[in-house]
Amino acid sequence: MPAKPVLAVLETRDGVLRKVSHEVLAAARRLAAASEGSVDALVCGVTVPGGVDDLASLGADRVLAVTHPDFGRYHPDGIASTIASIGAGYGAIVFAATATGKDLAPRVAAKLGVGLVADVVGLAIEGGAVVATRPVYAGKAIQKVKLRATPAIVSVRPNTFEAARRPGCQADRIAVEAVPVPAFETRVRVTGIKAPEKALLDVTEAPIVVSGGRGLKDPTNFHLLEELAEALGNTAVGASRAVVDAGWREHGAQVGQTGKTVSPGLYIAVGISGAIQHLAGMRTAKTIVAINRDKDAPIFKIADYGIVGDLFEVVPRLTEEIRKLKSEK
Repeated sequence: MPAKPVLAVLETRDGVLRKVSHEVLAAARRLAAASEGSVDALVCGVTVPGGVDDLASLGADRVLAVTHPDFGRYHPDGIASTIASIGAGYGAIVFAATATGKDLAPRVAAKLGVGLVADVVGLAIEGGAVVATRPVYAGKAIQKVKLRATPAIVSVRPNTFEAARRPGCQADRIAVEAVPVPAFETRVRVTGIKAPEKALLDVTEAPIVVSGGRGLKDPTNFHLLEELAEALGNTAVGASRAVVDAGWREHGAQVGQTGKTVSPGLYIAVGISGAIQHLAGMRTAKTIVAINRDKDAPIFKIADYGIVGDLFEVVPRLTEEIRKLKSEK
């Protein structure tokens, strides 16, 4: 009997696939490879979103398109009902552990009457069952969970599963099939999305993140981090919970257990002591640089590089040196 396929639930923004969708496909492909199964990629929208032509090389064997006039924005009731209507035919369903995925995955799990493992950083098949690895206790321990029911539903932490292209896959060979939308009751309707006045790079998608804490002393001093981010290029500016709670930055910039989980190639913590709640959201960064005047700050325990000094002297100097290096190229 062939293995059941794996369903990868992809996310879109403004009618185009998000980067995290490629990572969801990578996670689904890992499960499919371990069980000798296939991967279906599910996309939702008013029409078929852009970017599906490239999904074959990224791990999809088939694309399922869910189109509905109400799906121009995120529609939790309609999309959850649609996924649940086909979910029993899959061995596993993979979501992204983003704001959307964290809302959608539990709805689907409840409709199907199965469990959910969220914020997963590792996936494997053991004894025919999906085994998910996830950090617990604010990252102090690693938990392995075996999902015995099917479909096994997981949401994967962004920037954990690296997207990889399959050699020899032709995009024009992938099939795109329409999935009927069942009747559903609308209890939640998204009436609009308020974007920041200034288009900012999302901290979960940026390859470099510069975050500031209470050590900056005043919200106006965040200009130091913004200038550093500009000098580095392709960099997002994050913040600690204390800074967000004080109203210095928007919640969308918060990195930590109650904010966003990031795993960039480079994370620079400026004026952040390193409370366990903050570390839970960024400790998987590839390289961590800490700038703090307190040599005993907890952030230095996980930092790859630490600078003990006054951030008001260190950050402008660092920005200046980066600009010099770039101008010499």
